[in-house]
Amino acid sequence: MTGARAIELAMTLRKQGIADTRVLSAIETIPREVFVDRPFETSAYENSALPIACGQTISQPYVVAFASQALELDPKHRVLELGTGSGYQAAILSPLCRMVYTVERHKPLLVQAEERFKTLQLRNIVTRHGDGLKGWPEAAPFDRILLSAAVSEVPQNLIDQLKPAGILIAPVGGDVQSARGVSQSLTKIVKSEHGIERENLLPVMFVPMIEGLPRDARKPDEPGKI
Repeated sequence: MTGARAIELAMTLRKQGIADTRVLSAIETIPREVFVDRPFETSAYENSALPIACGQTISQPYVVAFASQALELDPKHRVLELGTGSGYQAAILSPLCRMVYTVERHKPLLVQAEERFKTLQLRNIVTRHGDGLKGWPEAAPFDRILLSAAVSEVPQNLIDQLKPAGILIAPVGGDVQSARGVSQSLTKIVKSEHGIERENLLPVMFVPMIEGLPRDARKPDEPGKI
């Protein structure tokens, strides 16, 4: 039943313009219900965002697929994701590239995501508990960077962690600290030899990326291998 629902979801996304066959295959093979909290399991394959712990969300499948496609991934790429959340976006990226580095400020969310990665045997995902706005400078530069939470403007230090010709995708716009009702745009930044090229791709609504760590967080910036 789950397989049929995943295939149906992939078909829906294809009709909505997702043409990258590798992205569609990842949507079909990564079980989304694993990343959804129990009360919402029956809604896992609906094309909508769902709440998760710590006041966060698991993004709408269309937005996950759209962002993944916009990254223009190559199997040799190293990708940095900022805002692990449930782990679903990182799991979708896993079969599309060589290595995924993902950072989450909420320790309970990160622990859950790590367990899911282990269950699904996604061995090319490296995790860190830390401030996503700092990126992961020790592992930089990256071929691609994806922000899974919204910023008012993309920090220069994250652009600095991109390789030349690298691509960064981020939801940008408004006062994201009060994100309800604020217009955001999924934005594509290309680091070219001529400077930074920007393109607005899609209207979106993401939870804000918050600087620093929650008060109860301990041992920030801890890397871990899944």
